[in-house]
Amino acid sequence: MGNLLIIILNFLVQVIQVYIFIVLASVIFSWLIAFGVVNQYNPTVRSIYQAINALTEPALRPIRRLLPDLGAVDISPIVLLLVLMYLVIPIITQFLIPQIIGLGI
Repeated sequence: MGNLLIIILNFLVQVIQVYIFIVLASVIFSWLIAFGVVNQYNPTVRSIYQAINALTEPALRPIRRLLPDLGAVDISPIVLLLVLMYLVIPIITQFLIPQIIGLGI
């Protein structure tokens, strides 16, 4: 049972870390579009941007509703990244590291 818990928690950490990279890609991609580096009318760019937005907007929208309006500055990805890190760090420190040390891996 303990090994199954380690596998599930490890999988959860991996999924959250991939989502962190997707959020970072969303931020960078939005900057590239805002500064005109990437043409948003290109079909390939548009499909990538829509895919990234489809993955990140459901998590960012509630955060944007809670935060005050700061004009052109959107800090909701920073808040989301902090929340995701707040979820990952306790899982790693409380469950995964002691299990790995205890197993002698």
